[in-house]
Amino acid sequence: MLNIVLFGPPGSGKGTQSKLLQKKYGLIHLSTGDVCREEIKLATPEGLEAKRLIDGGNFFPDKLAYRIVEKFLDSNIEAKGFVYDGMPRHEGQIDVFDGMLANRDSVVDIVIELKVEEEELIQRLLKRGESSGRPDDSGREVIEKRLRIYEDVTAPIAKRYKEKGVYHSLDAIGSLDDVLERISLLLEKCLTGQLVPVEVQ
Repeated sequence: MLNIVLFGPPGSGKGTQSKLLQKKYGLIHLSTGDVCREEIKLATPEGLEAKRLIDGGNFFPDKLAYRIVEKFLDSNIEAKGFVYDGMPRHEGQIDVFDGMLANRDSVVDIVIELKVEEEELIQRLLKRGESSGRPDDSGREVIEKRLRIYEDVTAPIAKRYKEKGVYHSLDAIGSLDDVLERISLLLEKCLTGQLVPVEVQ
């Protein structure tokens, strides 16, 4: 089983690239946000709990995220592999997430961070907000706050995965096909043992 963790700031294209990787390699795209919304739609116990918390303006707790992810993994035990988008979201989730995989005789094979300059991210998100009406893409101030949260909360997972020898980053500027090709090259090197781990700084 191939386990890919794909992460990057809002607007880096990780959701889109995850779906492209799913199609190209026959993997399953596990987006914690999408899975949570599906649980809410189906009114499962986890979904009802998530809806109650979200409607109350509360943060989505790690323990509930773990339950939802584990449930998803167990319902896809025949999968060739997964592209994880949104798990782990911060350093505190790494050990639990790795433990989930270990309990299923699996490991994280590669972690890929999509790198995009901040101004490019802002312009992408503003454009997306115009077409989608998403409130979290509604203005520059809101977007800049989201990017700061990413830098403070999610970006630090890179160091932990560098220490584990599975972290790599790539330039996510360009067409969807160009970025997909760069990711695919990394994956093929990973599968053939040609990747050299990034040094921890």
